Amino acid sequence: MIDNILTIADKKLRSRLIVGTGKFSSNEIMVQAHEASGADMVTVAIRRINIKDRSEGSLLDHIDLNTYTILPNTAGCYTANEAIRVAHLSRELGLSNWIKLEVIGDKRTLLPDNEALLEATHSLVKDGFVVLPYVNDDPVTCRKLEDLGAAAVMPLGAPIGSGLGIQNPINIRIIKESARVPVIVDAGVGTPSDAAIAMELGADAVLMNTGIASAQNPVAMATAMRLAVEAGRFGYIAGRIPKKMHASASSPLKGVVGR
Repeated sequence: MIDNILTIADKKLRSRLIVGTGKFSSNEIMVQAHEASGADMVTVAIRRINIKDRSEGSLLDHIDLNTYTILPNTAGCYTANEAIRVAHLSRELGLSNWIKLEVIGDKRTLLPDNEALLEATHSLVKDGFVVLPYVNDDPVTCRKLEDLGAAAVMPLGAPIGSGLGIQNPINIRIIKESARVPVIVDAGVGTPSDAAIAMELGADAVLMNTGIASAQNPVAMATAMRLAVEAGRFGYIAGRIPKKMHASASSPLKGVVGR
């Protein structure tokens, strides 16, 4: 059997699907969807957590910390300094020294600010964080983030929450071909086929939230996404047949008696 363990920094994950915690209709549905996804890692927006005041409950109360690795993220940050400050707050509050780094450059498209992302990555790596930056599907910026010490790169498939699927498959392939760290496709996945395509392109993992949480049946969609990621990974490792301009018979006639 194919070894399906994903290694990021010093952490080994059995699942190559990472899921989010936002947009679910209830915490109960979120819990069921997480279980159905088979994920080992769950990302949580630091700004959605009130760790100091747990009197009214916290999002973390609905995540089994013995089952899932928490990946805090800096969602909602629009400057490098803001993202750096939020990451440090997460670590000081005891969440993790791992951080999914998001620095948004535009409020309408929610596309990343590459310059600010590079600045924040440099600072956080120097301060001992394990940084997983969410980035545009730009091979040059991904290479620069690697050079700064990012533990993985997370190029978008399409704008956050759009469900448009993988818009630039060639860019994802180029990023993967030159990457020395895991490549995790993040944002834009809307269907299981989108997830499978990302994995068939060579992505090491897929991170998604809206595609599951906003589905009509999030639990069923979580199951479908799990199976799609697994199928795409196995398909990539198995090696697809070459594309040809002309037909090739499934049952060749060479050697057939009577010909």
